[in-house]
Amino acid sequence: MSRFGDATAVERTAEGRYEADLDAGFSFAEAVNGGYLMAVLARAAVDASPHEHPVATAATFLRVAKPGRAEVLVETRKSGRTAATARVGLVQDGVPVVEALITTSTLDAGDEPDWVGEPPVPAVPPIEHCTSFGGVGDDRTRGFADQVDMRFDPATMGWLDGQPGGRPEMRAWFGLADPHEPDAYALALAVDALPPIVLNMGARGWAPTVEMTWHMRAVPAPGPLAVHGSGRLVTGGWFDEEVEVWDSAGRLVAQSRQLARVGRKS
Repeated sequence: MSRFGDATAVERTAEGRYEADLDAGFSFAEAVNGGYLMAVLARAAVDASPHEHPVATAATFLRVAKPGRAEVLVETRKSGRTAATARVGLVQDGVPVVEALITTSTLDAGDEPDWVGEPPVPAVPPIEHCTSFGGVGDDRTRGFADQVDMRFDPATMGWLDGQPGGRPEMRAWFGLADPHEPDAYALALAVDALPPIVLNMGARGWAPTVEMTWHMRAVPAPGPLAVHGSGRLVTGGWFDEEVEVWDSAGRLVAQSRQLARVGRKS
């Protein structure tokens, strides 16, 4: 199994109860990434389900998750031929950290869409014209960046040089640093992998997610994923972030929307 596969693995200890070891490599300054947490929850939900894919996840982040041991609790609400739904919780030291409602189903990798809208414009430039984080960050903040292979559209990265573009948007190619081809769990990570889009408006620091909903729309083809993030409203210390993920075959494979807090302004 890949590093990511090992890092998101869960072990069933009883009916509806799982143990996980949250990997410090998928954290920022000891706060574990929300997409990574959703991947862990999804593995438990799928293990407890007759279906293969987490097609809809609505997660509320109650507290900061820390690296180390955690328990995942799965309470099945419905189990049908087409879909199953479970309430899934992540607990650390007896305290709820994340609560989610996850619906699972089984998607056919060969399905072709009856209709699909146009990919976002502008598109992510070719990978060779994109930029990585390189040496940005220190040992406390680089954990997550070292686990993924992300190449960013330079047009949305002016904030790195103190020249934010003024629009809440970000675009990048996404992959994992280890040999792990895109799957349902990598999609859970991808929808929360971009730096906060409000960095492009002069915000700084951590922008904690309060609630995120994401949908798996198709089984992704091998290869890099194109990730597009944008926002509709920034007000009163809150912002929304909408993400679309497109696979190497040009198919929309995941969508998300989150509500988050704005970090301090520069």
